[in-house]
Amino acid sequence: MDWLSRLLDLVSVQGQLDIRCTFGAPWRVDHAAAAAGEIQYHVITEGGLTLEDPAAGPPQHLKAGDVLILPDGRAHLLHDGSGGVVAPVRRRAGVNVLIHENSGPGERLDMLCGRFLLSVSHIQLLRNYLPPRIVIRRDDIDNGAHGAQMSTLIELMRREVAAESLGGRALLNALSAALFTVSLRCAGEVVVGPPGLLTLAKHQRLAPALTAIFNRPAHSWTLPELANICRMSRATFARHFQESLGRSAAELLMDVRMTLAANELRKPGVSTAMAAGLAGYQSEAAFQRVFKQHMGVTPAQWRRNQLAGLPVSPPTNSALLAI
Repeated sequence: MDWLSRLLDLVSVQGQLDIRCTFGAPWRVDHAAAAAGEIQYHVITEGGLTLEDPAAGPPQHLKAGDVLILPDGRAHLLHDGSGGVVAPVRRRAGVNVLIHENSGPGERLDMLCGRFLLSVSHIQLLRNYLPPRIVIRRDDIDNGAHGAQMSTLIELMRREVAAESLGGRALLNALSAALFTVSLRCAGEVVVGPPGLLTLAKHQRLAPALTAIFNRPAHSWTLPELANICRMSRATFARHFQESLGRSAAELLMDVRMTLAANELRKPGVSTAMAAGLAGYQSEAAFQRVFKQHMGVTPAQWRRNQLAGLPVSPPTNSALLAI
Protein backbone atom coordinates (compact mmCIF):
# COMPACT_ATOMS: atom_id res chain seq x y z
CA MET A 1 0.00 0.00 0.00
CA ASP A 2 1.31 3.51 -0.72
CA TRP A 3 2.26 5.60 2.32
CA LEU A 4 -0.69 8.00 2.06
CA SER A 5 -3.25 5.21 1.85
CA ARG A 6 -1.62 3.54 4.83
CA LEU A 7 -1.58 6.80 6.79
CA LEU A 8 -5.30 7.29 6.16
CA ASP A 9 -5.89 3.70 7.24
CA LEU A 10 -4.22 4.49 10.54
CA VAL A 11 -5.76 7.94 10.97
CA SER A 12 -9.51 8.13 10.48
CA VAL A 13 -10.55 11.51 9.02
CA GLN A 14 -14.16 12.63 8.76
CA GLY A 15 -15.24 15.76 6.92
CA GLN A 16 -17.86 18.33 7.81
CA LEU A 17 -18.85 21.34 5.69
CA ASP A 18 -20.40 23.95 7.99
CA ILE A 19 -20.67 27.38 6.40
CA ARG A 20 -21.01 29.08 3.05
CA CYS A 21 -19.71 32.66 3.12
CA THR A 22 -21.03 34.97 0.42
CA PHE A 23 -19.63 38.45 0.99
CA GLY A 24 -19.15 41.71 -0.85
CA ALA A 25 -16.06 43.73 0.05
CA PRO A 26 -15.18 45.07 2.50
CA TRP A 27 -15.42 42.05 4.77
CA ARG A 28 -13.39 40.40 7.53
CA VAL A 29 -13.68 37.04 9.35
CA ASP A 30 -11.74 36.28 12.55
CA HIS A 31 -11.48 32.52 13.08
CA ALA A 32 -10.85 31.30 16.60
CA ALA A 33 -8.45 28.43 17.26
CA ALA A 34 -9.81 25.04 16.24
CA ALA A 35 -11.34 22.80 18.87
CA ALA A 36 -9.51 19.64 19.96
CA GLY A 37 -9.66 17.04 17.21
CA GLU A 38 -10.47 19.52 14.43
CA ILE A 39 -8.58 20.88 11.41
CA GLN A 40 -10.25 23.84 9.70
CA TYR A 41 -10.39 24.28 5.94
CA HIS A 42 -11.57 26.92 3.45
CA VAL A 43 -12.37 26.49 -0.25
CA ILE A 44 -12.60 29.65 -2.36
CA THR A 45 -15.09 29.22 -5.18
CA GLU A 46 -15.35 32.88 -6.30
CA GLY A 47 -13.31 36.02 -5.69
CA GLY A 48 -10.25 36.18 -3.47
CA LEU A 49 -9.03 36.77 0.06
CA THR A 50 -6.00 37.53 2.21
CA LEU A 51 -4.88 35.21 5.00
CA GLU A 52 -3.30 36.95 8.00
CA ASP A 53 -1.36 35.00 10.62
CA PRO A 54 1.74 36.74 12.00
CA ALA A 55 2.94 33.49 13.56
CA ALA A 56 2.98 31.77 10.15
CA GLY A 57 4.75 34.44 8.12
CA PRO A 58 3.65 37.23 5.75
CA PRO A 59 0.04 37.53 4.48
CA GLN A 60 -0.97 35.14 1.72
CA HIS A 61 -3.40 35.93 -1.07
CA LEU A 62 -5.76 33.24 -2.35
CA LYS A 63 -8.24 33.23 -5.21
CA ALA A 64 -11.01 31.12 -6.74
CA GLY A 65 -10.06 27.45 -6.96
CA ASP A 66 -7.57 27.65 -4.09
CA VAL A 67 -7.84 25.55 -0.92
CA LEU A 68 -6.54 26.46 2.54
CA ILE A 69 -6.07 23.82 5.27
CA LEU A 70 -4.85 24.74 8.76
CA PRO A 71 -3.45 21.63 10.50
CA ASP A 72 -1.92 23.51 13.45
CA GLY A 73 -5.33 24.73 14.64
CA ARG A 74 -4.22 28.29 15.42
CA ALA A 75 -6.54 31.29 15.16
CA HIS A 76 -6.39 33.14 11.84
CA LEU A 77 -7.86 36.14 10.05
CA LEU A 78 -9.36 36.26 6.56
CA HIS A 79 -10.27 39.55 4.86
CA ASP A 80 -10.74 41.15 1.45
CA GLY A 81 -7.57 43.26 1.63
CA SER A 82 -9.19 46.66 1.17
CA GLY A 83 -8.95 47.84 4.76
CA GLY A 84 -12.44 49.34 4.52
CA VAL A 85 -15.13 49.41 7.18
CA VAL A 86 -16.75 45.99 7.06
CA ALA A 87 -20.48 45.52 6.60
CA PRO A 88 -22.37 43.54 9.29
CA VAL A 89 -22.66 39.81 8.66
CA ARG A 90 -26.10 38.20 8.55
CA ARG A 91 -26.42 34.55 9.47
CA ARG A 92 -29.20 32.22 8.37
CA ALA A 93 -29.75 28.50 8.19
CA GLY A 94 -29.67 26.90 4.75
CA VAL A 95 -30.96 23.39 4.15
CA ASN A 96 -27.54 21.77 4.61
CA VAL A 97 -25.14 24.51 5.80
CA LEU A 98 -25.22 27.88 7.54
CA ILE A 99 -25.14 30.91 5.25
CA HIS A 100 -23.07 33.95 6.23
CA GLU A 101 -23.65 37.00 4.03
CA ASN A 102 -23.35 40.77 4.02
CA SER A 103 -24.36 43.73 1.87
CA GLY A 104 -20.86 44.90 0.94
CA PRO A 105 -20.82 46.62 -2.48
CA GLY A 106 -17.35 45.50 -3.56
CA GLU A 107 -15.81 42.40 -5.12
CA ARG A 108 -17.73 39.25 -4.30
CA LEU A 109 -16.37 36.31 -2.35
CA ASP A 110 -17.92 32.86 -2.23
CA MET A 111 -16.21 30.49 0.19
CA LEU A 112 -16.96 27.11 1.76
CA CYS A 113 -15.73 26.60 5.33
CA GLY A 114 -15.55 23.28 7.10
CA ARG A 115 -13.60 20.96 9.37
CA PHE A 116 -11.80 17.67 9.29
CA LEU A 117 -12.63 15.68 12.44
CA LEU A 118 -10.15 13.29 14.09
CA SER A 119 -9.44 11.76 17.46
CA VAL A 120 -7.04 13.74 19.64
CA SER A 121 -4.27 11.16 19.24
CA HIS A 122 -4.69 11.06 15.47
CA ILE A 123 -4.67 14.82 15.09
CA GLN A 124 -1.47 15.01 17.11
CA LEU A 125 0.20 12.67 14.62
CA LEU A 126 -0.86 14.86 11.70
CA ARG A 127 0.22 18.06 13.43
CA ASN A 128 3.64 16.52 14.05
CA TYR A 129 4.17 15.77 10.37
CA LEU A 130 2.13 18.24 8.27
CA PRO A 131 2.92 21.93 7.70
CA PRO A 132 1.02 24.42 9.90
CA ARG A 133 -0.59 25.81 6.74
CA ILE A 134 -1.34 23.94 3.52
CA VAL A 135 -2.20 26.26 0.63
CA ILE A 136 -3.15 24.55 -2.62
CA ARG A 137 -3.26 27.02 -5.48
CA ARG A 138 -5.22 26.23 -8.60
CA ASP A 139 -2.50 27.76 -10.78
CA ASP A 140 0.07 25.35 -9.32
CA ILE A 141 -1.97 22.18 -9.80
CA ASP A 142 -3.84 22.84 -13.07
CA ASN A 143 -1.23 20.94 -15.09
CA GLY A 144 -0.52 18.33 -12.42
CA ALA A 145 -1.73 14.77 -12.18
CA HIS A 146 -4.46 15.63 -9.65
CA GLY A 147 -5.47 19.17 -10.62
CA ALA A 148 -8.55 17.98 -12.52
CA GLN A 149 -9.65 15.92 -9.52
CA MET A 150 -9.45 18.95 -7.24
CA SER A 151 -11.34 21.19 -9.68
CA THR A 152 -14.08 18.59 -10.08
CA LEU A 153 -14.37 18.07 -6.33
CA ILE A 154 -14.68 21.80 -5.65
CA GLU A 155 -17.32 22.15 -8.33
CA LEU A 156 -19.31 19.23 -6.88
CA MET A 157 -19.21 20.85 -3.44
CA ARG A 158 -20.24 24.23 -4.81
CA ARG A 159 -23.17 22.79 -6.75
CA GLU A 160 -24.38 20.67 -3.85
CA VAL A 161 -24.38 23.64 -1.47
CA ALA A 162 -26.33 25.74 -3.98
CA ALA A 163 -28.82 22.98 -4.86
CA GLU A 164 -29.88 22.23 -1.25
CA SER A 165 -31.00 18.77 -2.34
CA LEU A 166 -32.24 15.81 -0.33
CA GLY A 167 -29.32 14.06 1.36
CA GLY A 168 -27.09 17.01 0.67
CA ARG A 169 -25.59 17.15 4.16
CA ALA A 170 -24.38 13.57 3.99
CA LEU A 171 -22.97 14.06 0.50
CA LEU A 172 -21.19 17.29 1.46
CA ASN A 173 -19.55 15.58 4.41
CA ALA A 174 -18.40 12.71 2.20
CA LEU A 175 -16.98 15.21 -0.31
CA SER A 176 -15.25 17.01 2.56
CA ALA A 177 -13.53 13.78 3.62
CA ALA A 178 -12.42 13.24 0.02
CA LEU A 179 -11.10 16.81 -0.03
CA PHE A 180 -8.54 15.89 2.65
CA THR A 181 -7.06 13.06 0.58
CA VAL A 182 -7.07 14.98 -2.70
CA SER A 183 -5.52 18.00 -0.97
CA LEU A 184 -2.60 15.93 0.35
CA ARG A 185 -2.15 14.44 -3.12
CA CYS A 186 -1.97 17.89 -4.68
CA ALA A 187 0.20 19.36 -1.91
CA GLY A 188 2.62 16.48 -2.38
CA GLU A 189 3.09 17.55 -6.00
CA VAL A 190 3.91 21.19 -5.39
CA VAL A 191 4.82 21.73 -1.75
CA VAL A 192 8.04 23.61 -1.11
CA GLY A 193 7.99 24.32 2.57
CA PRO A 194 8.95 23.14 6.02
CA PRO A 195 10.12 19.60 6.69
CA GLY A 196 7.37 17.01 7.04
CA LEU A 197 5.75 14.04 5.36
CA LEU A 198 4.92 15.98 2.20
CA THR A 199 8.50 17.14 1.78
CA LEU A 200 9.84 13.67 2.57
CA ALA A 201 7.49 12.07 0.04
CA LYS A 202 8.93 14.30 -2.70
CA HIS A 203 12.42 12.89 -2.05
CA GLN A 204 12.35 9.98 -4.49
CA ARG A 205 15.37 8.21 -3.04
CA LEU A 206 13.81 8.16 0.43
CA ALA A 207 10.39 6.96 -0.76
CA PRO A 208 11.18 3.23 -0.28
CA ALA A 209 11.94 3.81 3.43
CA LEU A 210 8.75 5.84 3.91
CA THR A 211 6.68 3.09 2.30
CA ALA A 212 8.44 0.38 4.30
CA ILE A 213 7.85 2.07 7.65
CA PHE A 214 4.14 2.61 7.01
CA ASN A 215 3.53 -0.85 5.60
CA ARG A 216 5.62 -2.90 8.03
CA PRO A 217 5.79 -0.99 11.34
CA ALA A 218 6.14 -4.23 13.33
CA HIS A 219 9.36 -5.11 11.54
CA SER A 220 12.50 -4.47 13.61
CA TRP A 221 13.92 -1.92 11.17
CA THR A 222 17.54 -0.94 11.63
CA LEU A 223 19.10 2.23 10.29
CA PRO A 224 21.48 0.30 7.98
CA GLU A 225 18.52 -1.73 6.67
CA LEU A 226 16.47 1.38 5.82
CA ALA A 227 19.53 3.02 4.27
CA ASN A 228 20.16 -0.09 2.18
CA ILE A 229 16.67 -0.18 0.65
CA CYS A 230 17.19 3.47 -0.34
CA ARG A 231 20.65 2.63 -1.73
CA MET A 232 22.36 5.18 0.49
CA SER A 233 25.05 5.07 3.11
CA ARG A 234 23.84 5.09 6.69
CA ALA A 235 25.08 8.63 7.30
CA THR A 236 23.64 10.03 4.05
CA PHE A 237 20.28 8.39 4.67
CA ALA A 238 20.05 9.67 8.25
CA ARG A 239 20.97 13.21 7.19
CA HIS A 240 18.54 13.42 4.25
CA PHE A 241 15.71 11.83 6.22
CA GLN A 242 16.16 14.26 9.13
CA GLU A 243 16.38 17.26 6.78
CA SER A 244 13.28 16.25 4.82
CA LEU A 245 11.03 15.13 7.69
CA GLY A 246 12.33 17.24 10.55
CA ARG A 247 12.49 14.04 12.59
CA SER A 248 14.47 10.83 12.42
CA ALA A 249 13.28 7.56 10.92
CA ALA A 250 13.18 6.21 14.47
CA GLU A 251 10.71 8.88 15.56
CA LEU A 252 8.45 8.27 12.56
CA LEU A 253 8.53 4.51 13.16
CA MET A 254 7.66 5.07 16.82
CA ASP A 255 4.71 7.33 15.99
CA VAL A 256 3.34 4.85 13.44
CA ARG A 257 3.75 1.94 15.87
CA MET A 258 2.04 3.75 18.74
CA THR A 259 -0.82 4.90 16.50
CA LEU A 260 -1.32 1.34 15.31
CA ALA A 261 -1.26 0.04 18.90
CA ALA A 262 -3.69 2.70 20.13
CA ASN A 263 -6.09 1.80 17.32
CA GLU A 264 -5.90 -1.88 18.20
CA LEU A 265 -6.56 -1.22 21.88
CA ARG A 266 -9.91 0.31 20.96
CA LYS A 267 -11.09 -3.02 19.56
CA PRO A 268 -13.00 -5.50 21.74
CA GLY A 269 -11.00 -8.59 22.59
CA VAL A 270 -7.58 -7.17 21.73
CA SER A 271 -5.29 -7.63 24.73
CA THR A 272 -2.30 -5.49 25.57
CA ALA A 273 -0.04 -8.39 24.58
CA MET A 274 -1.74 -8.63 21.18
CA ALA A 275 -1.40 -4.88 20.60
CA ALA A 276 2.26 -5.09 21.61
CA GLY A 277 2.91 -7.85 19.08
CA LEU A 278 1.18 -5.96 16.27
CA ALA A 279 3.36 -2.94 17.08
CA GLY A 280 6.53 -5.02 16.89
CA TYR A 281 7.22 -5.67 20.58
CA GLN A 282 8.11 -9.12 21.88
CA SER A 283 8.09 -7.86 25.49
CA GLU A 284 4.74 -6.66 26.83
CA ALA A 285 6.55 -4.83 29.66
CA ALA A 286 8.73 -2.91 27.19
CA PHE A 287 5.66 -2.03 25.12
CA GLN A 288 3.78 -0.74 28.16
CA ARG A 289 6.73 1.41 29.16
CA VAL A 290 7.11 2.96 25.69
CA PHE A 291 3.35 3.38 25.23
CA LYS A 292 3.09 5.36 28.47
CA GLN A 293 6.06 7.53 27.51
CA HIS A 294 4.50 8.22 24.14
CA MET A 295 0.79 8.50 24.97
CA GLY A 296 0.95 9.75 28.55
CA VAL A 297 -1.07 6.84 29.96
CA THR A 298 -0.72 3.06 30.20
CA PRO A 299 -2.38 0.84 27.55
CA ALA A 300 -5.03 -0.18 30.13
CA GLN A 301 -5.78 3.45 30.98
CA TRP A 302 -5.94 4.30 27.28
CA ARG A 303 -8.49 1.56 26.70
CA ARG A 304 -10.62 2.68 29.66
CA ASN A 305 -10.52 6.30 28.54
CA GLN A 306 -11.56 5.34 25.02
CA LEU A 307 -14.47 3.25 26.27
CA ALA A 308 -15.57 6.14 28.49
CA GLY A 309 -15.20 8.66 25.67
CA LEU A 310 -12.52 10.65 27.53
CA PRO A 311 -9.95 12.53 25.43
CA VAL A 312 -6.28 11.80 25.92
CA SER A 313 -3.60 14.26 24.79
CA PRO A 314 -0.24 12.58 24.25
CA PRO A 315 2.97 14.28 25.40
CA THR A 316 4.42 16.88 23.04
CA ASN A 317 7.75 15.09 22.64
CA SER A 318 7.65 11.59 21.26
CA ALA A 319 9.73 8.89 22.88
CA LEU A 320 12.66 7.77 20.74
CA LEU A 321 13.38 4.29 19.49
CA ALA A 322 17.02 3.43 18.86
CA ILE A 323 17.56 1.76 15.50
